[in-house]
Amino acid sequence: MIKTLKIKDFIIIDELELEFDKGFNVITGETGAGKSIMINAIDLAFGARANKEVIKTGKQRAYIELTLLLDYDIPQEFLDDFGIENFGRELVISREITETSTRSRINGTLVTQDIIKAFREILIDIHNQHMTYTYIQPKYHITLLDSYGHESHRDFLGKYKDLYNHYVEVCKKLEKLQNSNTLTEQQADFLKFQMDEIEAAKIEDTQEDTKLAEELNVLANVEKLKELTYSAYWALYGEDGCIMDALGKVKTNISKATEMDSKLEEYETEIITSQEMLKELSSNLRNYAEALELDEQRLDEVQQRIDTLDKIKRKYGPTLEQVLENYAKFEEEYKSVEFSQDEIDKLQNQKTELKKYLKEAADLLSESRKQISVSLSEKIRNVLEMLDMPKVQFEIGITNCDFNTNGCDNVEFLISTNISEEPKPLAKIASGGEISRVMLALKTIFAKTDKINTVIFDEIDTGISGNACQAVAQVIKELSKTHQIISITHQPIIAAKADRHFYVTKSQDEQTKVQVHTLNPENRIKAIAMLAAGAITQDSLNFAKKLIAE
Repeated sequence: MIKTLKIKDFIIIDELELEFDKGFNVITGETGAGKSIMINAIDLAFGARANKEVIKTGKQRAYIELTLLLDYDIPQEFLDDFGIENFGRELVISREITETSTRSRINGTLVTQDIIKAFREILIDIHNQHMTYTYIQPKYHITLLDSYGHESHRDFLGKYKDLYNHYVEVCKKLEKLQNSNTLTEQQADFLKFQMDEIEAAKIEDTQEDTKLAEELNVLANVEKLKELTYSAYWALYGEDGCIMDALGKVKTNISKATEMDSKLEEYETEIITSQEMLKELSSNLRNYAEALELDEQRLDEVQQRIDTLDKIKRKYGPTLEQVLENYAKFEEEYKSVEFSQDEIDKLQNQKTELKKYLKEAADLLSESRKQISVSLSEKIRNVLEMLDMPKVQFEIGITNCDFNTNGCDNVEFLISTNISEEPKPLAKIASGGEISRVMLALKTIFAKTDKINTVIFDEIDTGISGNACQAVAQVIKELSKTHQIISITHQPIIAAKADRHFYVTKSQDEQTKVQVHTLNPENRIKAIAMLAAGAITQDSLNFAKKLIAE
């Protein structure tokens, strides 16, 4: 509920502070006194469009501040959506309007108008001929209908929502995988191409390229190798004056010397060992040279194999070991793509099955809504008839739509205030008096389920007769037991039901000034008497006392 309203330099008000009651607050005063200024100020504080014209002449800014006391905790998820910390149950909303800008704050924190308007939707309804009301907007009608439902209906709704949330989760996962699957199919084709290319190389030895390079060097230099190794053989053993002949002479000389000095026996042994080694070496060189043959076919094979491996290494290397490591990585990625397709198939089957259950749950929910709409429509018609709308037709239209968080129903309240007209959407009602009474009827019906606890009516008595005023007064009084009501009225019958009465006066000396008085019981009687008769007489005072006493 609104606890206090502070206004400074707004339109023709210098400074004003009002303290509202939690029940029925009424505002009266002469026509043109400025009663609607307070309602306009509240509307602006809750995000209505502002311009510099609302700043009092000669001032730099207009300032409006509302303090609200909440009887429930605002859901944390609502606060999280806007990045606002939990502020408890006292809320201060302020708005400053200058010639060039406007700023809104919640508990001192600067916020956007979108945030303010979001709070408006859950905290307050303002009803006059120029404002859009929560109850008129079709998007709220399905929630209102569901809130009127019995426990089994709420069970249907809860089960449907659980299924729908699961369905949406599966659809999101499936869509994500399907969107990425176009890429993964391309990736799979490329991975398969890479794997096939590596497999075609038939790499079994990671040192194969090194060994082939060595073999190629031999095959390409056969003649030179023959020449060099034969030359070495002949130098060692194969011709007169070779190293082996020279070493034989050395051995003979050392042997003779050993006979004269036994110390030389060690050297003789080393020479003999060297002779054996060189003999074996020369034999090996001769065998190597004789084995060398120019093999043109093998040379081509080696060269081609080296070219193949070089190409593979350039693309997937730089070594054969790295090529095989990359092959293992490609293989793993390829398997994950195949798994992704399996997951898509699984999710697709799950989606199909969930949709079947979702349809069944939506059908149960829709049928339940149709049953509830019959009794709800009748109750609303009864209240509207009581509010002096005897020929009213009120229906709740339910049509099919795609699955959404509330089912597969579009719900809209339809009304006709003339017996010759077919019911039309609530938003198309032309008369301000009719709109106010419809809102009052809806508020009365949904009082126990409605989270909005402050309702403001700007001249709800417009265009209604005396009998209707009595009914409106009674309904407002009943509604004020569960909601805070703030209402501007010209009807004494309605004003007499108030818990707190504000009286607005306007004076025009050098400047126009508006004052608002909170009336005590005596002055309240006088104000109601003035409303009833246009003058304070003993008869009008007695009439006012009687109205208050009823």
